[in-house]
Amino acid sequence: MNSHHKTESTEPVRYVPLDVSKHRLDYGLEPGRTAAVANTREGIATLIKRLEACPRARVVCEATGGYERALLAALGQAKIAVSRVHPGRVRAFARAEGLNAKTDKIDVELLRRYAVAMQPRVEVLPSPEVEVLRELLDHRRQLDEQRVLFGNRRESAGPTLLGLIECELAHLEGSLKEIEARIHEHIHGHTALRAKFERLQQLQGCGPVLAATLLAYLPELGILEDKQISGLVGVAPHANDSGETARPRHAHGGRIAVRNVLYMAAVSASHHNPVLAPFYQRLLAEGKPAKVAIVAVMRKMIVVLNKLLKDPNFTLGG
Repeated sequence: MNSHHKTESTEPVRYVPLDVSKHRLDYGLEPGRTAAVANTREGIATLIKRLEACPRARVVCEATGGYERALLAALGQAKIAVSRVHPGRVRAFARAEGLNAKTDKIDVELLRRYAVAMQPRVEVLPSPEVEVLRELLDHRRQLDEQRVLFGNRRESAGPTLLGLIECELAHLEGSLKEIEARIHEHIHGHTALRAKFERLQQLQGCGPVLAATLLAYLPELGILEDKQISGLVGVAPHANDSGETARPRHAHGGRIAVRNVLYMAAVSASHHNPVLAPFYQRLLAEGKPAKVAIVAVMRKMIVVLNKLLKDPNFTLGG
């Protein structure tokens, strides 16, 4: 009994590299051997069955901007671990390994080598209701971008176009109100989402848009440690030291949808939050540039928001 238990607990992770394209999924269950299925519901179901037969399988795929969404949802439902990696990091690894050719087989084997060497973090996959929330917010963001575009055009439009632009803006305002009502209805229709949504807004400066954005695009919130969650958002400072010269630390990268909304919330909090506003002013008084001080406020906010979801007993001090 003890021997069997030890074997299960020490069995290594079996990385299954998967190259995602619009119509096809190339994967490798064994080193040097690749197979493919269609990137369709039926193809993904076939792949899931094969993965379920592999103990301790962990899928490794690149972020493609959407082609992997159905796959990730199916992996989440099947409770199969997955690591989604940044294509730029994989390409940098390929250059370091001297691999420049571009074929599906090389991509699959490259992903395997990258995974073994770098051991990427397992991704927290969104639940089906979070996936729906993400789609709703994606649509809201697109509508808002169009509103800004037409608003800018209105500033320089002549009489001929002005009326048409005004009509477009009115239509977009109506569409935004409708999608925001759908978002509110969706969140309040799911008990767990609603509880987190309301909990996050206990922090002054975190309004409905930021709370919904965090729930949709940062499912790791409340699960990871503070430093890890700051890194995911892109507000963890990175050292930029060389030799005896210590340069300022900078924050960069991160999930752009979260980072953009958090930035706007931090600008507001830096003026109105009773704790963060004095913190922001103190940084300015110390000679920190305003942008650096705002990023520091963003970091404070995401750490507090992480604690709010992680610890039900955590309370705000101010």
